[in-house]
Amino acid sequence: MAVLLEEIVQSVELWLKLLRDKPQPYVDPDLDPVLLVPGVAGSILKSVDKANGKDERIWVRILGADHEFRTKLWSKFDPSTGRTVSLDPNSSVVVPEDRYGLYAIDVLDPDLIIGRDCVYYFHDMIVQMIKWGFQEGKTLFGFGYDFRQSNRLQGTMEQFAAKLEAVYNASGGKKINIISHSMGGLLVKCFLSLHSDIFEKYVQKWIAIAAPFQGAPGYVTSAFLNGMSFVEGWEQNFFISKWSMHQLLIECPSIYELMACRNFHWEHIPLLEIWREKKAADGNSHIILESYQSEESVEIYKEALYSNTVNYNGEMIPLPFNLEILKMANETCKILSRAKIPSQVKFYNIYGTNLETPHSVCYGSDDAPVTDLQELRNIQPKYVYVDGDGTVPAESAKADGLNAEARVGVPGEHRGIVCEHHVFRILKHWLKVGDPDPFYNPINDYVILPTAYEMERYKEKGLQVTSLKEEWEIISEEQDDGDNMADRKPLVSSISVSQSGDDQSSRAEAHATVIVHPQNEGKQHVELNAMSVSVDA
Repeated sequence: MAVLLEEIVQSVELWLKLLRDKPQPYVDPDLDPVLLVPGVAGSILKSVDKANGKDERIWVRILGADHEFRTKLWSKFDPSTGRTVSLDPNSSVVVPEDRYGLYAIDVLDPDLIIGRDCVYYFHDMIVQMIKWGFQEGKTLFGFGYDFRQSNRLQGTMEQFAAKLEAVYNASGGKKINIISHSMGGLLVKCFLSLHSDIFEKYVQKWIAIAAPFQGAPGYVTSAFLNGMSFVEGWEQNFFISKWSMHQLLIECPSIYELMACRNFHWEHIPLLEIWREKKAADGNSHIILESYQSEESVEIYKEALYSNTVNYNGEMIPLPFNLEILKMANETCKILSRAKIPSQVKFYNIYGTNLETPHSVCYGSDDAPVTDLQELRNIQPKYVYVDGDGTVPAESAKADGLNAEARVGVPGEHRGIVCEHHVFRILKHWLKVGDPDPFYNPINDYVILPTAYEMERYKEKGLQVTSLKEEWEIISEEQDDGDNMADRKPLVSSISVSQSGDDQSSRAEAHATVIVHPQNEGKQHVELNAMSVSVDA
């Protein structure tokens, strides 16, 4: 009896332990490691006090954001080193390495509770990949970086090389799959161009998402002249002002590297347009629309930002359009153009579509022309839009200049595309997670499953007869349009093919009927019935 009671107690204790312990996530030891690389403003930045070593997060933060941003993150470019350095001499900017680099690129303000999804970066993708069996520190890693700097800064390139080696060693010598987003694609491409031997040694696949390979013209023009907002909606009231952001970006080499590439042959040339009032020789005024291409726009930036300054601790610091940074960015463009994918590495490109994306920027109007270019900073521009993700034109993102295994357009917003389930399905397919589905089509995002196949051959009255019946199920994420399914009829199509030879013995005919049934609950049934008849030789 005592033995039975002891067994009961042990069973209860085990049950209580199971209630207390959280279930361990599924881990697939056979997965190849993945390294996530974010884009501009996609890494947490901390300010470290040089005297006592204390740190505080300065990007991203909602509470007290604008003050800390201006105090700790406003910067000045140093042409002697090619680095942008914070105006605060008593602190330095670092990227946290917690969780094998994933902390810095997951939730950019971990303290935010309400509206937290507005500061999600790779969060949803990290959650999804852990569900697939990836493990932080074994097969899943992140590379955050100081996004103010040039994408080819030597220090950043050295850090990236060290990261690749660390990931390779941590995963037991497995080659790495890089997933980059936005400007992170330019950083990876710079590294590929400058250190192709290291890239080939450690990298198996590179998947670029929403990369501005040929620039983001509309985004950059308005950023130079008006600043930008990182978040939209009510959270913007507590965040960094567009003016504060503008004063940072004007000294960031990374932003200059997002200007439209000079040597790219655009289908639609991006322009800076300004309505201006000009006086003719006769003294009369005329309103004209002036248009400037990328290289010509530099003179406008110079004049518009000629007197731009910030007051930092009582000192007026000039921040005009920086020609030293522009020179550096032009050299970066040349380096990017020389990049080649090694033969052993596979490259894939996902770009955003279906959103109006600023391309050309126009200031003033026929009724209200611009009289002083320095007023441009206070004028709300109008845009000429092209197809893209709202930030990067699809034309730019597609033009990677590399030997790609596939390029796939996905409807989605620039930052939100890394949370799209369509993208997750594509990644799962390309990374070969789990049992690969040979029927998945990444471009159209559907699966075609064969559900029936019958073939019969027989002879009858000197004829060879072959009958074929095949059926498929097309499974997609598209929603039914809500029509009454009972009122919708199958689509029936027929085709006939005949072949006539030199004599009666070589004649053949084939007839086929295809029936496409209406979609129902994400599934669409297709039937093929065919028969061929030929003279039995």
